[in-house]
Amino acid sequence: MTRGFVQAAGVHDISEMLLLAQCGVDAAGFPLRLPVHAEDCGEDEAAAIIREARQQGIAMAATCITYENDPAEAVGLTRRIGASTLQLHGDILPAGLARLRTLGPELFIIKSLIVGRSSEGQLLGEARAAAPYVDAFITDTFDPASGATGATGRVHNWETSRRIARETGIPLMLAGGLGLENVAEAIRQVGPAAVDAHTGLEDPDGRKDAVLVEAFVREARHAFAGLNHAAAGTAPWPVG
Repeated sequence: MTRGFVQAAGVHDISEMLLLAQCGVDAAGFPLRLPVHAEDCGEDEAAAIIREARQQGIAMAATCITYENDPAEAVGLTRRIGASTLQLHGDILPAGLARLRTLGPELFIIKSLIVGRSSEGQLLGEARAAAPYVDAFITDTFDPASGATGATGRVHNWETSRRIARETGIPLMLAGGLGLENVAEAIRQVGPAAVDAHTGLEDPDGRKDAVLVEAFVREARHAFAGLNHAAAGTAPWPVG
């Protein structure tokens, strides 16, 4: 069995950060420097939230989620806000990933793979090329209407995610339209090491709903418990 890892993206303030921690979330994601969506908080606010959470003894990882393609800028941004994980959603090439690894050796690096924007074969090729330089992949969904490659609320072909995890051997975080109603089935079908949700955990005002978050974590944990380590993969997911 494996416990699995649960990330919730989109934090507005310290009260929302504390809510996530109280509901058992492992990592809070801070989307910054976005080409499509509005940020939930700015860079200075993100840094203040993470700093205050640590001062309050909150043992929850912080993830910098960004489309920043410049390696030095991406590493600098992650360090500036005090995050331990860098989640890259930009079109950064393997040479850029190698540079990132050199500049930020202490960072846990997650590279996004966007399902639906290109063919499955092309996506698998992208994953294989990136694999030597990353700690994990996150698969998310392309929205052709807006051009968004994250926080779309759309589900993608889970079989593609399953193939990426199986063929690369790199731990996978599954995202894309996950919510209380489908996270358990997604985990059973894909066998990821982690799951991520954003819009599926929010109320009509765009704030995290404690009831939804707590139930999502519970469903995810139960589904992860049914997987073995070989299926889910293992990764030193950072905490605190």
